Amino acid sequence: MKIVKYLFFLLLIAIIAGAVYVSTIDGAYQIEESKIINAPDKLVFSTINEYKTWEKWGPWMDESDDLQLQYATLTSGRGASYSWTSEIQGDGKMLTEKVAKNKSIDQKMTIISPMGESFSDVYWKFEKIDAKKTKVTWGMKGEQSFMEKAFWATQDSTLSQMVKPMYARGLEKIEAFVNEEMKKYTIKIEGVTEHKGGFYMYSATTSSIPEIPEKITQMLPVVTTYMDQNSLPQTGTPFVLYNEYNEELGTSIFSVAVPTQDKVETPKENTVLCDVLPSQKVVKTIVKGHHTNLKEAWENTYKYISENNLEPNIDSPGFEVYITDGKSNPNPAEWITEIYIPIK
Repeated sequence: MKIVKYLFFLLLIAIIAGAVYVSTIDGAYQIEESKIINAPDKLVFSTINEYKTWEKWGPWMDESDDLQLQYATLTSGRGASYSWTSEIQGDGKMLTEKVAKNKSIDQKMTIISPMGESFSDVYWKFEKIDAKKTKVTWGMKGEQSFMEKAFWATQDSTLSQMVKPMYARGLEKIEAFVNEEMKKYTIKIEGVTEHKGGFYMYSATTSSIPEIPEKITQMLPVVTTYMDQNSLPQTGTPFVLYNEYNEELGTSIFSVAVPTQDKVETPKENTVLCDVLPSQKVVKTIVKGHHTNLKEAWENTYKYISENNLEPNIDSPGFEVYITDGKSNPNPAEWITEIYIPIK
């Protein structure tokens, strides 16, 4: 009996010593990982702000095949939430507490385990590097309970060593996800319709075909500035008229234009002039996606014209109208362009 009592006291002393040791451990933690993602800040922010996208890039999705997600009615913005259950990873829930649009997101994460509930503050920071790059910081901070400190004291790795690689992998998956989203596009040929035409202000140039996007970016502000300075109303969205497009030579003559209400008399030496689009029969195509898909859309439209025994009107140039672009929507997959090819 004395030996049993002796062993009992030794065990008691060990437990007390262990408890004292655990109580001296600093339970405060802050873990974060950053990455520069090749995508606009608005797109990255809106992706992370929407919980329903998390199942597409969440690094924990690779850790178990029994993870079940449940979404609340509100899944984005302040007050949004979702929860999960898993025998392997345990249960938990996430709540968005604060949002600063395109700047930051603050969330509260609750993990439910045999040790009870543990709480962490999760935060996201978004820093715009340029129009196409965003620095994203994903972090977590909180205070470990006594039981949590005791648990991690028995592990080969720390909480930080476990979470940081997971966050790094998650940021990589976010970049891959948004990049794939930006590549999505559709081409819809609506067929023959009537375009009403109208007056427009324009600036024309000749350039190589690869230079066209850059030239458009440079020329459009010239036209809109001239219209603003002369109080000319803009009655529609910008468009480009392709007066000549020679793939063999790799050159194009085109005009960057903005619709206006009436005919405008301008000096002949002026770089911004006025002209009119006639009311005419056209084949219309709608492209939803990045402008790099416009070449395919033009080819498909000409193929449609040929297959339907229609004849292009070579005396009237084709044109594309930019309904939405990068200024109104950061996601190229949401850009809408209309293509019109005049026919006889």
